[in-house]
Amino acid sequence: MSLFKSAFIVGGGTLLSRIVGYIRDIFIAYSLGVGPLADAFFVAQRLPNCFRSLFAEGAFNAAFVPMFSSKLAVEGKAKSIVFANHIFSFMALVITIFSIIIMIFMPYVTSVLAWGFTGNEEQFNTTVDLSRIAFPYLLLVSMVALQAGILNSFGRFGPPAVTSVLLNICMIIALFTLTDVTGSAAHALAWGMTISGVVQFIWLYFSNWRIGVVLKPGIPKMDADVKMLLKKMVPGIIGSSATQFNIVINTMLATLIPGGVSYLYYSDRLVQFPMAIIGTAMGTALLPLLSRQFKTGNVADAIQSQNRGLQFSMLFTIPSAFALATISEPLIDLMFARGQFSISDVAATSNALIAYSVGLPAFVLIKIFTPGFFAQGDTKTPVKIALFSIIFNIIISLSLINWLQYVGMALGTSFASILNAGVLCYILRKRGMFEFEMAVLVQCVRILVSAILMSALLVAQQHFLRGSFMNQGFTQEALYIMILIFSGMASFFIFLRALGGYKLKEVKSMLKGSR
Repeated sequence: MSLFKSAFIVGGGTLLSRIVGYIRDIFIAYSLGVGPLADAFFVAQRLPNCFRSLFAEGAFNAAFVPMFSSKLAVEGKAKSIVFANHIFSFMALVITIFSIIIMIFMPYVTSVLAWGFTGNEEQFNTTVDLSRIAFPYLLLVSMVALQAGILNSFGRFGPPAVTSVLLNICMIIALFTLTDVTGSAAHALAWGMTISGVVQFIWLYFSNWRIGVVLKPGIPKMDADVKMLLKKMVPGIIGSSATQFNIVINTMLATLIPGGVSYLYYSDRLVQFPMAIIGTAMGTALLPLLSRQFKTGNVADAIQSQNRGLQFSMLFTIPSAFALATISEPLIDLMFARGQFSISDVAATSNALIAYSVGLPAFVLIKIFTPGFFAQGDTKTPVKIALFSIIFNIIISLSLINWLQYVGMALGTSFASILNAGVLCYILRKRGMFEFEMAVLVQCVRILVSAILMSALLVAQQHFLRGSFMNQGFTQEALYIMILIFSGMASFFIFLRALGGYKLKEVKSMLKGSR
């Protein structure tokens, strides 16, 4: 399967997930808005998600997928399945024990993660309750990550790509069916999160069964393969912990600002749309491909694959960043301004979204460059770079918090990501594992200029059209956003083509995986 076809499948599943996720967020904004209960829920769901990134998706995939892909190619399917079962049993035991310990000591964990809530006993206790309800999701999603890594190694990207759809559907159903039973929308959402882990696990279990991979829990065995996986995971865990530590610091600081946690959550959800569809999809598709290419010594092919990934990603990421920053306020108004979400919340969330948009291209570039290290079994270098960028992030966030409050934290995240992406690229080039193709650099410059021109057009459109559409009801506002989006897309590609950029047939050719 070609790189772009793989990325297209992952991106398609992610797109569906994001659409359903935005429907979920609309209901969350309507039910919770911005306030103490909303902040409590967002802190509670942050905890299992932080550890999920720490133990499961990030460090685990970086170590497991190259090892499993290599075993599958060299030793065959049977031995690779034995290896997967050993890892399955070991992870289940370790994460179960870890989860029980964290849930017992949740009040102490919450006092660290949300120190701004300690002065409000009711909000603090609510956060503890919600965290205990949602935390079992960590164990379930860790098993989901293992099964997704197996499927990706077999070139089956479809089933894992839609697992987040199941998460969002379960949370929406829980919101409507469990709110009266649990006492609040926040408690219903926390239960929906945990239930979704069960549903995702069952979905991928049968997806693996269909390709002849049956995972059976057993007594964990600390054999050579498990030791090697753990050895490779440790640097990745440290690297992921650096990133998650940064998130924890931002969360801790945001709890000191009324509504700060919610503003960052809602704005982050919008910037995650292009980042997940483009960056995560391309990174997921690149890792097994680069693992095979570096394993067989095809460095030139690996460099070409990275250039194709970068070229395709920037085609959509750069204009997305400019568009999000330019139409942030009407977009947030359409998405969330109803129920408990006020007009003042729209302006506050818009400012955070603009700050996050600054770093969007860098967020995606990290997804493009990091697989180049992981595919070679090097998890230490990205760790060191992550630690350095996190320290930089904390310095920027702390220096801006008194002036810009939560917006300063969003800017700190963006600036740190730019630094992270730049250093990753520099080291890959220094090692001879990546080099920019001149055609790619030229195209990126054309894309940047076209995005700037598109933004100028969008600003002018908002100036002339806003009075005729805004505050005229949902239908009129939706039409207004659609006009801005489609005119922005059309103008961008017109400007790009005028500057000598891509032809439509070249974009189609990339999607088909040809040069």
